[in-house]
Amino acid sequence: MYLEEFMYTFAILSLALTLSGGSKPATNGRCPVLGNPVADRNQVVTVRERDYRICCAECGQELSTNPDKFLTMDGTPKNVAKVPTAG
Repeated sequence: MYLEEFMYTFAILSLALTLSGGSKPATNGRCPVLGNPVADRNQVVTVRERDYRICCAECGQELSTNPDKFLTMDGTPKNVAKVPTAG
């Protein structure tokens, strides 16, 4: 009986994790491809387990196909303005 309850609980938790996606939510304010402003209503594409808002479907395809062209190794869009550091 205990094993059945454990398996049932495990199955439910596995399903919940699968449905949640596991990707980091989109936080970008500009399209990583063209640099156009984006908002919550814009389409989202997932690349490298991270979500990005894009301005159009073509940019989603381009970002998915060539992520290294538009994203740094840590996933930051390359067209984000760099903040100078003191030093």
